[in-house]
Amino acid sequence: MGLILDFSDGQTPLEEDEKNALIIKTISTRGELDEFEQQNIEQAIIWAIGRRFEPVKILTENFVKRVHLKMFSEVWKWAGKFRSTNKNLGVDKLEIGIELRKLLDDTNYWVENKVFDADEIAVRFKHRIVTIHCFTNGNGRHSRLMADIIIKNVFDLPVFSWGTKQLNKTEGARSAYHKAIKAADKGGYVSLIKFARSYTYCNSKSSQ
Repeated sequence: MGLILDFSDGQTPLEEDEKNALIIKTISTRGELDEFEQQNIEQAIIWAIGRRFEPVKILTENFVKRVHLKMFSEVWKWAGKFRSTNKNLGVDKLEIGIELRKLLDDTNYWVENKVFDADEIAVRFKHRIVTIHCFTNGNGRHSRLMADIIIKNVFDLPVFSWGTKQLNKTEGARSAYHKAIKAADKGGYVSLIKFARSYTYCNSKSSQ
C-alpha cells in the first residue's frame, strides 16, 4: 500500500520529495502517520509545559526551531528546519527568516509596552507565525504550543485549552477553530482568543 498523505483540515499537502523525508519508513497509512506524530507531539508538550524557560530566550528564531524539532524529530527529517520550497500558504521561502524576525521584534515590543493583554499577545503571535508558514508541515500545532509556552513563561498564566486538545477528532471544535482563524485573518482576534480559553468542546476524557 502506498503512503496516504492527503493532509486535510488545513495541513499542508506534501511534495513527493518531502514524503521521502519520513524517518519511519514502515509508515504506510495516514492513520499510522497520525499516531506516530501524536506520540512525538505529546512528548514535546511534556517537555515544554513541564519546565520554565527564560522569556528572553523564547522569542528567538533558535527557540522557534527548537520547539518544532521537539515536536517532529522522531517522524520527519525536516523537523526544526525552515521549509525549502514555496507553498500555496505562507511567505516566499527566502523571506521566512525576515518575516519571523519582524514577528519576534513586534512581539517583544507588545510585551514590553503592554500593547495588548497577555492572551491577545500570545494568540496574535500564534496566528501570525502560521501566516509565515515557517515549516514544511505542523505549523498550526507548532503555533499553538508556542502560544502556550509564551502565556506560561512570559506572563505566568495557565496554558490555553484550545476548546479541546484534540482538534482533529472533535468536529465542533475544529469548525469553531477554523471560523476563529478566518476572523483573525481579517484582523478580528476576539473569537480566536475566546476559543483559546474555551472548554466548550472538551469531553470528560480529554479534560482530565
